[in-house]
Amino acid sequence: MPYRYAIIGNPVSHSKSPAIHREFAREMGLSISYEHLLSPLDGFNQTVAAFRSAGRLPAAGANVTVPFKINAFNYATELTARALRGGAVNTLKFDGANILGDNTDGVGLYADIERNLAFKIAGARVLVMGAGGAVRGVLGNLWDASPALLAITNRTFIKAEDIAKQFNDAKSSSAGAGDSKEKIRVMALKELPAQQFDLIINATSASLAESLPLVPVASFAPGALAYDMMYGKGQTPFLMLASSAGARTADGLGMLVEQAAESFYVWHGLRPSTMPVLAMLRAQLAKI
Repeated sequence: MPYRYAIIGNPVSHSKSPAIHREFAREMGLSISYEHLLSPLDGFNQTVAAFRSAGRLPAAGANVTVPFKINAFNYATELTARALRGGAVNTLKFDGANILGDNTDGVGLYADIERNLAFKIAGARVLVMGAGGAVRGVLGNLWDASPALLAITNRTFIKAEDIAKQFNDAKSSSAGAGDSKEKIRVMALKELPAQQFDLIINATSASLAESLPLVPVASFAPGALAYDMMYGKGQTPFLMLASSAGARTADGLGMLVEQAAESFYVWHGLRPSTMPVLAMLRAQLAKI
């Protein structure tokens, strides 16, 4: 029996998730329905409930994008370890009254950076810009990759402090004797020019508004990788700035495909191929 899935967000019409999951399903010989679902900013729970109760086919799961990843965390009745670690959910799986909340963002980002882009995070100086649900979902995987420095910055400093404290407290309670890893650092925007980074990840919403996050050119180390979680035709203002600084650039399309593959596995227990889908989307964007 075919099952229904959706990507829930605001905005959401730009999302490539329906095309990705339909292609994964075609590869795996499955029949699914997958749609965009725009939720009012104050109506996430009602939107999910309506999706689950509507339609002839049963609703089996949903992906969640900005700005609802923390809402999804609170909505779930059961949480995976990686969802608990970040306090955010991007994947919901429905099973009767049970609602499993998971987060595949970190897996997707790591796979894209390490495998697709062949950039080694171990020993690198990493800066993450932003303090929303997307950041919560990826910090754990970045930390596990053993960077020399992992720093977070945000225009609203206290939000970055809250996220770093949550992760650092969790690491302190689980660290074994002799664990000498430096904690995640919180850096004010004014501190950035004094520190160079090998990997700078833009996880703010600035690119959605085609604006530039507050990162100085001096922050890009020679040979740095600038990674924008947003994607679309052409370079975002952040990536254009990084290019002017001599950095290598990448958008978040690869992360989108890789995290979708992990969500697909959560729902179906099958791991689809990602590179053909990524190539298909790149070709489509080039024609826009």
